[in-house]
Amino acid sequence: MDATTRPTRSVLYIPGSKERALDKAKTLPVDAIIFDLEDAVAIDEKVGARDTLKASLAAGGYGSRMKIVRINGLDTQWGEDDARAAATMECDAVLLPKVDGPEQLDALAALVPGKDIWAMMETCKGMLHAEAIAAHPALKGFVMGTNDLAKELNTRFRADRLPMITSLQLCLLAAKAHGVTIVDGVYNAFKDDEGLKAECEQGRDMGFDGKTLIHPAQVEVCNAAFAPSEAEIDLAQRQIAAFEAAEAEGQGVAVVDGKIVENLHIVTAKKILAQAEAIAALSAE
Repeated sequence: MDATTRPTRSVLYIPGSKERALDKAKTLPVDAIIFDLEDAVAIDEKVGARDTLKASLAAGGYGSRMKIVRINGLDTQWGEDDARAAATMECDAVLLPKVDGPEQLDALAALVPGKDIWAMMETCKGMLHAEAIAAHPALKGFVMGTNDLAKELNTRFRADRLPMITSLQLCLLAAKAHGVTIVDGVYNAFKDDEGLKAECEQGRDMGFDGKTLIHPAQVEVCNAAFAPSEAEIDLAQRQIAAFEAAEAEGQGVAVVDGKIVENLHIVTAKKILAQAEAIAALSAE
């Protein structure tokens, strides 16, 4: 599946130490899984979690879901060994927490040669260095760590997330400038579907490719919010047809629903259709 259209609507955190949760994840309609060796794993289980997770990934059964392993920070007693273990796992990427700058990615890349790297963007320094982090040659994805970011910023919770809008947009600008996937932070109230839907819609409107989740109950809402709607698909198809007809007549623009359609709109339209096709392929598994 093309990395530029590979769906990342729903990205679910799963503790790497829990065999039951690892098995359950194989049945969930998520686009990606973050197998966590960091926050979701108790201190006395961190070493054993590496073997548990490696065995589960080796056994397979996750289909086309993207498999991302989040290690502990390289400044902790577990980080380097986590990275060496992840380098031998059947995963698509390794996720590093609390990335402040590209130097940390250099250190990780040396430990996981050939593996794609994702970065948790959750510190004030990380926000200020987002562009340099996104430009790292091994970096393929940003994950917003909004809980840790809120802690560092000392913000209060607001449904509109106004206190962290600047941080979110800095990371979005950096990710889009370098072709990096970027997924939004978690919504903590996992029983509040309306609140989750509103935050998903805000994230989608801002340009996020998907959202991280803490509970399987959040998957359906998230998948719907970050997938092209039927109206968007219909419009994309009509825009392409109209533009092709205009080109056949030697014209450079078309009109659909009273609005000008140029080549830039066709690029977006084709991306929407490709995303819809990729989502349909995942759903058919």
